[in-house]
This record gives sequence, structure tokens and C-alpha cells, in this order.
Amino acid sequence: MDHSIEFRADEEYAYELDEEDNLHYLRSRFYIPKNTIYMDGNSLGLLSQDAEQSLLRALEEWKTLGIGGWLEGETPWFYYAEKLGAMASVLVGAAPEEVVVTGTTTVNLHSLVATFYEPQGACTKILADELNFPTDLYALQSQIELKGLSPQEHLILTPSKDGRILEEDTIVALMDETVALTVLPSVLYRSGQLLDMEYLTQAAHERGIAIGFDCSHSVGVVPHHFDAWGVDFAFWCSYKYMNGGPGSTAFLYINEAHFNRHPAITGWFGYVKEKQFDMLSQFTHAQSAGGWQISSPAILSSAPIEGSLHILLEAGIESIREKSLNMTSYFMYLVDTLLSDDPYLFSLGTPREKARRGGHVAVEREEEAYRICEALRMRRVIPDFRPPNVIRFAPSPLYVTYHDIWQVVQYLKEIIDKKEYEQFSTARKAIS
Repeated sequence: MDHSIEFRADEEYAYELDEEDNLHYLRSRFYIPKNTIYMDGNSLGLLSQDAEQSLLRALEEWKTLGIGGWLEGETPWFYYAEKLGAMASVLVGAAPEEVVVTGTTTVNLHSLVATFYEPQGACTKILADELNFPTDLYALQSQIELKGLSPQEHLILTPSKDGRILEEDTIVALMDETVALTVLPSVLYRSGQLLDMEYLTQAAHERGIAIGFDCSHSVGVVPHHFDAWGVDFAFWCSYKYMNGGPGSTAFLYINEAHFNRHPAITGWFGYVKEKQFDMLSQFTHAQSAGGWQISSPAILSSAPIEGSLHILLEAGIESIREKSLNMTSYFMYLVDTLLSDDPYLFSLGTPREKARRGGHVAVEREEEAYRICEALRMRRVIPDFRPPNVIRFAPSPLYVTYHDIWQVVQYLKEIIDKKEYEQFSTARKAIS
């Protein structure tokens, strides 16, 4: 356990931590469901007043300008994807032109892998991992099949010894001469483990392998340094820690070293901006991340991201990370102190080391984890469940308090003491 802070388990101490929190003021700018402790920001972040205002502005522009919004909006819609990409570039350590808002996470993954996966001779395999979110694996399997190859033979999945954690050295050991591309998550969606992206990128490049990362579970809560690390490409959603709204437009990053590559999946919004409306039949892509756009930008699904980015940039990603680590350390301390012994029997599936964890905590229980999660929901606590036995808690530094964390742990204790979980079915809902 991290002992850099000497935590206490009493309620007064939780209030003291909130009083000392220099980001606490941001909470008032979010719409928090009434009488609710919201711990699911790693699945869907909450709406802020800032995001609401940027969305309402886009609606007003549509209402009053019609098609004129493409060039006459406060930020002309024609350039909106590039503007939002430039804003977000600060969060990921990239140049403004290396990031763009476009498409959806899985579509961007397909586009990027199609561009960077070039099997030749014996170098035909994609290296991924067995703990990755399934949509990434589905996409990788599909891309291999599109090359006329078999995923069973050409997709290598790094194994995990315990079903929670990946060892970077195990990943690197699989980077042999048969690997053409490596695609990994920044943070594992179940356990919350943060991979060492700098080390993995260096190892891949030493072996001549391109590497990209799915950063959906890290951007907005963990600083990144894509350019300094030399990452080839990355992609991520905007509706988790970035609080862009359900189904909000995703992001992609292309290292400028690859701007001359030809996008494998093309569309007219990836065309050179100044000549896009020349309507020429020959495709010439923009020499930026914008060249990997395919379709017209989804303005109403992108607009809330602008307001959300204003908050993230105001808070500062380093300050967000510092508070996030303090909150997860505090949560882990309370679980260890109050919930680890019989009859509670909760344990932690998230790495203890600060450098190895993202923004959420995986709390495990051998039995009844799903029904305990449902009992929490009955008490207006919103976490989520991942089979077989993980309850994920994401204390967002922007709107969750230390007292919220303390209260959640008390609720878990009471749910076991009173066996409240027994009133719920073991059948999982469509979304858990």
C-alpha cells in the first residue's frame, strides 16, 4: 500500500481532505444526479455546465445560421475537428496538428490498423493482449482477415498470469521478427493497470515494430507524452474521463513522422482542407491527423467536448492526475482497513503502485459481487460490474469527493452486515 499519505478511516478525515482539495470547486459545474454518488466516470462521465453551453451554442448556430454554420459559426464547423484536436493535444503531449476529433473509437482503430498493418513475408502478426476490451480484439481479427490471413495464426495475445495484470516484459518477449504491429490498451479496463507506454514503445521500435495504443481509459485522467515517447498512433473515446457525452465523437493521434503515409480508409473530410471543395476525383490527404478523417464531422456529438476540454485544461492534467492518485490510494486504504476481513472479504485487483494504475479501482469479491453492485445502486451509488467478480469504482477528480469515497465504503460494509444483496437476482442486466 502507498504510505506517502498517512490516511485515517474516520469520517471527519474525509471532510478534511475535501477542504484541502484545490479542485473541489469544479464539482459545482457538473450535473450530478440527485442524491447520487457517481462512481462510473470510467464508463460515462457526467455532463458539465461548460459542455452544455458549447452544445447549446452549436444548436443555436444550426437554428440561426443553417448551413452557414460551416463557415460562420463561432468556430466554423468546417474546422471544428481540428480545433478540438488541437485543444486535446495538450492532454496527450502532442503537437496540435497530430490530434483530431473524428469518428468513433472502433472505426478509428480500423482506420489506423489498416494503415499501419502491412504484413510482408514472415512478418505478418499483430501483437495484442488477452485482457483488452473485446471490441479491439474483434477489430484486429477483422483486419487480419481482410489481409487474407487467419486470426488464429496471426493474432498474438499476451497472456496474463492472474487474469488482472500484464507484465511488460512478457509483452516485449513476444515482439519477435514475425510481429508487424503491436496494439495495446493504455489502461486495462477491468483491473485499472496502467501499462508503461514509454518502455513498450521503445522496445517495439528497437525491433522495427510500429505500436499504437487504445487510450480510452486514460485520456483525461492520466498525462500522456506521445511525442516524447515516439508513439506511432493512438485512439480513444471522449465519453469517459473527458465527459463528452454518450456516443460523443472519438479522437485519434498520428505521429507527424507518419503524415506522409497514405490513409488506408479514405473519405472526403480527410482531403487537403484548402482544396476539399474542388471536388476532385483523386484523393490527396491532409498532412496532419486530419488526413485520417473519413466522413463529415458530427458537430452535435463533438460540441460538448469543447466545454469539457475547457474544464480539463483549466484544472490541468497534472493536477487531475495528482488528485486521482490520492483518491484511489484513499479508497484502497479504506478497503484494506475496513473491508478485507471476514465477513466482508473484499480485495483489490488494481496495482498498488501509483505508476501502474489509472483512474479506477477494481474491488473484487469471490462471491456475490454482482448482487452487491446491485445493492449499491439501490443506495444510489453508481459503480459498474465486470464479470466474473469485479466492481469498478472511478472517483473522478472533477466531481467526486473524498467523503463520497468514505460513504461508499460504509455502504459496502452495511450491505454485507445486513445481507442486503440477497434481495437481488443473480441474472445480469443487459448493461451492467
